[in-house]
Amino acid sequence: MDHNINTKTEEETITSTSIHQESKLLGSNKSSYKQILAIGGGKGGVGKTLVTANFAITLARAGAKVTLVDLDLGGANLHTCLGVEMSSRTLSDVFSSDIENIEDLCAPTIVPNLQLISGAHDSLNAANLPHAQKQKLIQRLQQLKSDYVILDLGAGTSFNTLDFFIAADVGILVVLPEPTSIENAYRFIKSAFYRKLKNIEHQLDARELVDKIVEKKEELGIKTPADLLSAIENESSDLGGKVRLAMNEMNLKLVVNQTRTGTDAEIGFGVKNVCKKYFGINVDYLGNLEYDSAVWQSVRRRKPLAVEFPTNPLVATMQKMVGHIVAEQAEKIKNEKSYE
Repeated sequence: MDHNINTKTEEETITSTSIHQESKLLGSNKSSYKQILAIGGGKGGVGKTLVTANFAITLARAGAKVTLVDLDLGGANLHTCLGVEMSSRTLSDVFSSDIENIEDLCAPTIVPNLQLISGAHDSLNAANLPHAQKQKLIQRLQQLKSDYVILDLGAGTSFNTLDFFIAADVGILVVLPEPTSIENAYRFIKSAFYRKLKNIEHQLDARELVDKIVEKKEELGIKTPADLLSAIENESSDLGGKVRLAMNEMNLKLVVNQTRTGTDAEIGFGVKNVCKKYFGINVDYLGNLEYDSAVWQSVRRRKPLAVEFPTNPLVATMQKMVGHIVAEQAEKIKNEKSYE
């Protein structure tokens, strides 16, 4: 049954108000406190675009200026999920010409405060970006005049996907309660871990130290990424501490989609515990989204769930998830201000 687009539950109104209040802190210095969220999945079809679009709508409706960026290079379809046509200017223009202002690529959507940068047309070339082009794009995205920039990433563990994921302030991984999806999620986190570590080695000039430890991994009994971090700290408490601190800056969050049972929902806590033990990093489990036929109905109608079925329980659940992320950022801003 269709719901009136303007209808809001009491819970939805309270959550939106909370997000709006927390987001006011961003207004004091937007350039400093803009937040980039990257949403990915270890495999295709897990629902990352569902999460991307509805998280963005929640923030936009709370009064934040939001830019969605379709970074599923080679399979861009976010515009279809939002019910808009692909813009004549896309990420292809960043790669093929010298765009002075990336804001020129932003197109309006059906939701106020929400704009979209459509994915690249030339999928074959865009899917394999040279490092220089990738860095250029990341820098341009950081220049966007928005409170939030949300990246919808492609599936898999290509360097493109990993680099955009770890460049974001928050990385959100969407998984299904299925063995293949969970296995791919672990593979994604492992790949992101080592990609991040490689970047840190370069930034801290720690490559020689890490290579030395890796060469002795059998002797040192290193079996997991967590063991590796501990070994680096044991070898050099100063440099190792810096590496550990930089790795802890990976703000990873998890959403389990299409759950049908309580056991499905518990999978998120299992992933969280394994990641702490195996990788030595914290993963914040945002919660689960229950299976609901309204999702595919909204996709078929080319409208986001939050627009087509605004009173659906999944919408309220995603609002709570967004509220958690915004509150976390607000707390970070308060802490930064306290040291000024």
